[in-house]
Amino acid sequence: MTTQRQDEEDLSAIHLWLVLWKAARAVEQHAHRSIAPFNMGASDFGVLEALLHKGPLTVKQLGGKVLLTSGSMTTAVDRLERRGLVVRSNDAKDRRARIISLTDAGRELISEAFTEHRMALENAVSGFSQQERAELLPLLRQLGHTAEKNF
Repeated sequence: MTTQRQDEEDLSAIHLWLVLWKAARAVEQHAHRSIAPFNMGASDFGVLEALLHKGPLTVKQLGGKVLLTSGSMTTAVDRLERRGLVVRSNDAKDRRARIISLTDAGRELISEAFTEHRMALENAVSGFSQQERAELLPLLRQLGHTAEKNF
């Protein structure tokens, strides 16, 4: 096994993953702190945010947007419905599907939470210029696509 010299940057895949994981965790902490005052976790925030920006969606569409399984989606929608933040209705095009929509209270809450969330994430990446963000974004996309393709 070779050892890394102190003056050389470790460019191994495992080191890249470790640095990326630590960075993602740090940014994730900003995200969680920004939504905690609104009495919601990441799943609830994701569902409400998707509905705010995409409009009413079926449970299946919503699950695909927020990367939740159908069981987790049902639990999240039940929780948000009990809080009066979303409503379920029948889909006129598919009697088997249910459409999830924001209530007025849900729209008000997620609009405020999203504003706080956006500011927190801007703070988290404030050390990056617009040019650096423009350079980083395609690299992160490429990493994701490569990792998915090679799994």
